[in-house]
Amino acid sequence: MKRGDEMLKTDRFQAIMSLLEINGTIRVSDIMEKLSVSDMTVRRDLDELERQGLLERVHGGAKLNDFYRHEELSHTEKQILLQEEKQRIVEKASELIHDGDTIFLGPGTTMELLAKIIRGEGLRIVTNCWPVFEELNKHKDDRKIYLLGGEMRETTQCFVGEITNKSLQDMNFHKAFFSCNALNEQKIMTSTFEEGQTQQIALNNSIERFLLIDSSKIGKKDFSVYYNLADVTAVITDKDEAGHYEKIEKEEKYVV
Repeated sequence: MKRGDEMLKTDRFQAIMSLLEINGTIRVSDIMEKLSVSDMTVRRDLDELERQGLLERVHGGAKLNDFYRHEELSHTEKQILLQEEKQRIVEKASELIHDGDTIFLGPGTTMELLAKIIRGEGLRIVTNCWPVFEELNKHKDDRKIYLLGGEMRETTQCFVGEITNKSLQDMNFHKAFFSCNALNEQKIMTSTFEEGQTQQIALNNSIERFLLIDSSKIGKKDFSVYYNLADVTAVITDKDEAGHYEKIEKEEKYVV
């Protein structure tokens, strides 16, 4: 690899990110020494990488941000995380479901917990998530349950794509309950464009939209932005000791 001013900017970016992946954090002085470049060049490069969302500037250097380090957990791994918090969230959400409602349930382990406790007469429930459907099917009662087909995404075991979306486009709901991988400012995010697009259609076709997330997801980032917090009826989350919920508590739509 070329050194100093002879290096292309893309080569410097790659070298900086490689160092960050190894160490998690890095100082400006370390980059100057390893790449033989000036202080001004390093700071300019770090500023550009921060604008691209690949790192966060800290005093004297930089660190990887949560999005860059993020690798989506498997369905099984997600099931064991923050179970008590998720249970409180779905219990609150279940109070919003009334007899005769037509509702959409998105994918996710929080939605599975909600599916376990939904009760009511004359309900019509649509989902694109296989585990959610399985839970709903255990308590059929006086309800109709619809599972949307399509291309199955293994990580979340939900159906996405053209077939799923065409079916959803012709459906309307009183309420939609959904989750996400990250909520940052007004942006609701997930890990794939396809999954976000499917949820977006369901949300647009719903009169009310309820976002169910544990507070650890607040302030994080993920790949695909698919909805805006301003268009959500309410956020149902937990009050964690770290105070993540405070970032959205000022919203009138915030619910605990």
